[in-house]
Amino acid sequence: MRRAWPRIAAAGFLIGTAGCGLGPHDRARDDLEIRTPGSWQAASSGTEGRISSGWLADFGDRDLSETVDEALANNRGLRASAARLREAREATAVARSRARPQASAAGNVSRADGVSRPGETNYDLSLSASWEIDLWGRLSDQTRAAEASESAAEEDFRGARLSLAANTAKAWGNLISAEQELTLAEETLESFEKNLRIVERTYRGTGEGALDIRFSRTNVSSAARNVEQAELNRDQAARSLEILLGRYPGGGARLSRDLPVLADDVPAGIPADLLDRRPDLAAARHRLFASARRADAARKSLLPGASLTAGGGTSSPNLADLLDANRLAGNIAARFTQVLTDGGALAAEARAALDRNDAELNDYAQRALEAFREVEAALAADRSLAAQEGFLASELRQATLAERQAERDYSEGINPNILSVLEAQRRANNARAGMIRLQNQRLQNRIDLHLALGGDFRTRPAGAD
Repeated sequence: MRRAWPRIAAAGFLIGTAGCGLGPHDRARDDLEIRTPGSWQAASSGTEGRISSGWLADFGDRDLSETVDEALANNRGLRASAARLREAREATAVARSRARPQASAAGNVSRADGVSRPGETNYDLSLSASWEIDLWGRLSDQTRAAEASESAAEEDFRGARLSLAANTAKAWGNLISAEQELTLAEETLESFEKNLRIVERTYRGTGEGALDIRFSRTNVSSAARNVEQAELNRDQAARSLEILLGRYPGGGARLSRDLPVLADDVPAGIPADLLDRRPDLAAARHRLFASARRADAARKSLLPGASLTAGGGTSSPNLADLLDANRLAGNIAARFTQVLTDGGALAAEARAALDRNDAELNDYAQRALEAFREVEAALAADRSLAAQEGFLASELRQATLAERQAERDYSEGINPNILSVLEAQRRANNARAGMIRLQNQRLQNRIDLHLALGGDFRTRPAGAD
């Protein structure tokens, strides 16, 4: 019977592999070659090289850095990511334990109540141990998959920190912009109220300008409505920032100040560097590797398995006798297993694992292409927005001069038409509001660029090492 074992095992192996629809060509993949250009197409000349370390420092604003630090310390979502990282580390420990011997002990105490030996207490002790021999490396594959998943969780945590820092910086900029727009709305209302007083005084003195009064009152009402809307926008922006900071969203945060001045040149790395810098791509690579190892483990589940088992036990009315090694009766045995037929379940699981690996491979490729697009788009937008700001600055200067000239002409009676004053004020206010929004848009895009490039990775975040 013992000599028949190799033939039975071989037969089982052939049945398991030949009948499952898997062959040598059905291999999992854990690498991917992506062709990339040598440099960013949207980068201007003279701006090549890695993005500087500590991307928040590029904005030169201590308040911004302190706000982001508060978010990193108190944000609930980041704490949840840290908990998921700890969970992944425990899962790795579980996977490693499967390749080690397992041992257990069981005891029992019984009391006889029969007629022959009433009141006698008996003690039982049994020991058992088992160890699955990793013949084909299946357990090693599972362990490596768990380790890769843990590495992916670490990258997810780094990505969560980077994303939180970026979103906090953007919310910080949005709040400053909202407060600037509120200030502009209040100044506009004050200016329109001043115009109304002038028009009303003129009407009382000359009896002319009834239509001018209607126009002026319309502008005052519209400006007052804009103030209300600007206050609402400011409060909403404050609540968005407070949520990121882990505060109660009461809308009380205030940042009355100017946006930071952005540097003109944008340093940009090459696409090959991006694959090593961005945590979401690094996590995707680890998950691709993990899926390949799980696919290999699923294939090896079709092969014969082997394990060693040992057990022993004793029974005695004396508790001290249980510790006597001579009383333990035990045995050691080797066990070999091979699934002959299971309705195709294992083969289906193996094919499904390969399909998951293929899905991870294509997801990674798609994510990489999206990452390249994000950087190229952010670089192109940065250059365009900088040019737009230059044109808008010129527009604002001219509109401001026209506004002053129209107000001076009207007050001196050179041009008594109030419509020219209102039009000049409208254009100047639109230019001012446009400048506030454009400067914030530039800040938001620059933060998106840092996020797309992966931020600063030379300083590893605590807990992700």
